[in-house]
Amino acid sequence: MTSSSRSTRRRDTWLLGIAVLVAAVLVGVLVVGMHDSDEPEATAGATSSAEPEVGATPATGPLGDLSRRTVDDPMAIGAVDAPVVMIAFSDFRCPFCAQFSRETEPQLIDRYVDEGTLRIEWRDLPIFGQQSFDAARAGRAAAAQDKFWEFTNAVYAGAPETGHADLTIEALEAYAQQAGVPDLERFTTEATGTSFDSAITSDSDEAQSLGIPATPAFSVNGDPVLGAQPLSTFVDLIDTAAGA
Repeated sequence: MTSSSRSTRRRDTWLLGIAVLVAAVLVGVLVVGMHDSDEPEATAGATSSAEPEVGATPATGPLGDLSRRTVDDPMAIGAVDAPVVMIAFSDFRCPFCAQFSRETEPQLIDRYVDEGTLRIEWRDLPIFGQQSFDAARAGRAAAAQDKFWEFTNAVYAGAPETGHADLTIEALEAYAQQAGVPDLERFTTEATGTSFDSAITSDSDEAQSLGIPATPAFSVNGDPVLGAQPLSTFVDLIDTAAGA
């Protein structure tokens, strides 16, 4: 397949994903409108046959259940059985991913992850060139030594406010040292090798199949969020998904 064909296919996939989400919103509005128009005709004291069963599993949003819930996953944080799972599609060179990491993620961890309500699972979506893919390899090399989140925080803490970070192998090694990766020689070998490529590509393929056009992109129990939205956006979705 030519580069042009791949670009066209990617564009069409994104447009399809956006169209599906827009359609879902329109259907929701229509359903609410029908419900509102039916209310005056309801018989006093009538009960609904559509009441949820006690203990029933909450419905997921339009993206469905994307969680993996892998025990001891070094690229996830939070209880494996948390009622709410947020999938984060991210690029280490994305300035808005860095903004989310610095400003919003710590508050979500304090408010929801630490008390067992939320689990955050990382997905690689390297979209800003070869350095993005190299950084994804480095992230997994840090994860192999149980230092993924420390490495991620170090990279994003050093990211510029605008534009894309210059993540050379020397810069990635410096961030690994900052993060406390114990075996830096092993880190460099794995970060410059290809052993993680299939896993990175698998994450990217998943994002493409969902029509995700940019980073950061999130799924909160299947409800999509695009961009580094305000904390309140995530709070509302998490509280709703958790039944708070």
